[in-house]
Amino acid sequence: MKRIMHCGWPLRLAVALGCASALPAIGQEPISASGTNALTLDAAIQLALEHNPELRASGGRVTAAAGRAYQAKQWSNPELELTADDWPVSKGRGFADAKQTIGVAQTLPFPGKKSLDSKIGGAGLRRSEAELALRRVELVRDVKAAFAAALASERLVEVSGELVKVAESSSATARKRVEAGATAYQEQLRAEIQLEQARTELTGFERELAAARQSLATLVGQPELKETAVSGALLDLVNPGLLEPMPQTWLTNHPSTMAARANLEQAGWEERRARLEPYPDLKVGLAGGRIGETGQSIVQLGFSLPLPIIDRTKGRKQEARANVTVAEAELAAVEQRLLGQWGKASQRYRTALAQVGNYRDRILPKADQALRLVQTGFEQGKFGFIDLLDTQRTTAEARLAYQQKLLELNIAQAELEALLALTPNQPKSTTNPTAK
Repeated sequence: MKRIMHCGWPLRLAVALGCASALPAIGQEPISASGTNALTLDAAIQLALEHNPELRASGGRVTAAAGRAYQAKQWSNPELELTADDWPVSKGRGFADAKQTIGVAQTLPFPGKKSLDSKIGGAGLRRSEAELALRRVELVRDVKAAFAAALASERLVEVSGELVKVAESSSATARKRVEAGATAYQEQLRAEIQLEQARTELTGFERELAAARQSLATLVGQPELKETAVSGALLDLVNPGLLEPMPQTWLTNHPSTMAARANLEQAGWEERRARLEPYPDLKVGLAGGRIGETGQSIVQLGFSLPLPIIDRTKGRKQEARANVTVAEAELAAVEQRLLGQWGKASQRYRTALAQVGNYRDRILPKADQALRLVQTGFEQGKFGFIDLLDTQRTTAEARLAYQQKLLELNIAQAELEALLALTPNQPKSTTNPTAK
């Protein structure tokens, strides 16, 4: 948004030719998009929460994590075993004379393993839920910023269109004056150059508006809205309590922190689970049958126990301990990053708030007063045409800068709201695969 944040010289020069009236006066509502099909901020946020593909993917990962957590609690299925032992192969004898048994075998996990598996699955689910909440917060922040950028682009296109009209009028007037011999041909050339510059600037702003709408349509997951106008205004009314919460009051409950903490918790359970891995699971089998030659009924009870002689899972335990260290470092990094973001965002917010107030309460009133005085003096012959152009240019630049500061304020507010995790409520969905 370079062009939005900085007004180029050709545009300022065109503004100086008398377009100050095209900009909203002090106290007036900024120009807003009209039409019943215009997209509002609330509608854009709701569409994004419903249709953004990345958010849907995050929701799918939560459902998958819920499935893993549920499955981690389950024991393995029993095994059906059919055996035929001592099967005679001599002539005249066969399967009927073999010892036949049928039974089931079940693996019994070492005590504590399934409990830890359940805790690992639960921590993974909480991490996925926190990541989903984080994506929602970031999505709302991005939609607010993109919506503000689209609003600013629409305003600049509107203003630039007015500048083109002013330049066209100035060019026509200069041409008539040259034809009447009232001025030199140089004045006409200067007016035509300014007209071409104004048209070029308008083309650039229209291209930026298309890009801003495209970005917003992508975020809300509705590509067909790429040409839809937005409805609203860049507001200078802010939340007075936005800076009141101290980091210690929101840092713990921020989705990024909760996700990192759940990751650390999961790593801790996995490390404990790895310590139990060398202890083998017991396999118990119970079968019944008969001895073929005598027809005598029999019962067999069997036990199978792996011997942890070759593989004692030393590498797995090392990996699990390292993952705990990594998770601890990642949690500390997340907290430090959030504190750094809070410091920068709050400073940008304070600066933009002060600048908006300065423009609204001091700069713009003085610029309007100066313009009125120079216009009156010009009509009375006290000031020349160059003085009037300079004053008009200064007033127009102040008004455009005011809109730019409003954009900065709205973006800074969106960043702070994201850090405070202030998002619209989302209906809870059932992710438990056993829920009915």
